[in-house]
Amino acid sequence: MNLLTLAQDAAPKTLPSKSLLDYIHDGGTVSYILVLVSFVAVTLVIRNILIFRRSKQAPPQVSQRLSDLLKSGDTEGATALCLAPENASFLTRVFGSALQRCARSPFGFLELRSALEESGQREADRLHRYNDSIGIIAAVGPMLGLLGTVIGMIGAFRSIGQLEGASRSTELASFMSIALICTAEGLIIAIPCTILFSVFRRHVDHLISEIAEQIETLTRTLESMPGGSEDKAGPVRRPTVPREGVPAR
Repeated sequence: MNLLTLAQDAAPKTLPSKSLLDYIHDGGTVSYILVLVSFVAVTLVIRNILIFRRSKQAPPQVSQRLSDLLKSGDTEGATALCLAPENASFLTRVFGSALQRCARSPFGFLELRSALEESGQREADRLHRYNDSIGIIAAVGPMLGLLGTVIGMIGAFRSIGQLEGASRSTELASFMSIALICTAEGLIIAIPCTILFSVFRRHVDHLISEIAEQIETLTRTLESMPGGSEDKAGPVRRPTVPREGVPAR
């Protein structure tokens, strides 16, 4: 009986399995912050997937309606279509802003292409700003993980200096768990966010290129109207350089 007891005591004891929540709890406060950051990252990824769609940034029905209005010469109707809140998209914001600028300018539609370039650049920056939030999380994630690592290492060295025996081993293991778990969580957040940031950036560049081709087609439609851009712009009067002693007219 004694031999059996000794054999059982000598047998290796299996450690109780830990759940994911147990590991998160072992990581301390920084670990919970990293979990919260991961939920924010997932939310931003879903938002980007919904926003960075061709049907969202250049709805086919709106594009077709805009093309029909431009072919019929109804630039006021095209402007109203672009400014309607329900039609808000990359295409309508770029083209609507350019049409508004041409309507206010004394040069009329002669400024169309420069207006499209400026509004297009502004809207492209706006789209990229949606993706910047994921890039920020990709950069902050490892930093938070490093913060948890430093906190864990500080506690580990403190336990080495102040405690002895079994209690020191227990505290040391606890603080090392904090350090390693936070490091792992920071990398788990940063690696996918870095990859998705690059993927979304390439997708946005490709999407902008496709919509730019569509805007170019609409621009040619407007320029090919009877009379061309000059009729729409009206007669352009060049500024007169005053001669000495003669007032400018």
